[in-house]
Amino acid sequence: MTKPDAEATADLILAVVGAAAALVVITTPPLRRLVSRAARIWLGASVPAYLLAEAHSAWVESGRRPRHN
Repeated sequence: MTKPDAEATADLILAVVGAAAALVVITTPPLRRLVSRAARIWLGASVPAYLLAEAHSAWVESGRRPRHN
């Protein structure tokens, strides 16, 4: 088996396993609730952190200095 064939086979296997896992989660209410809660927690923590980092980066790139009173 050549390397491109092996990579294609691995990609296909990962896609099938991912689809099967998604199907199990979607069709099992306790798992669906768990994933929903985890997604809310993850988005609640990561999105504000990302926005804060982007705002800081934009501030630094603008060349402005922080005001000190």
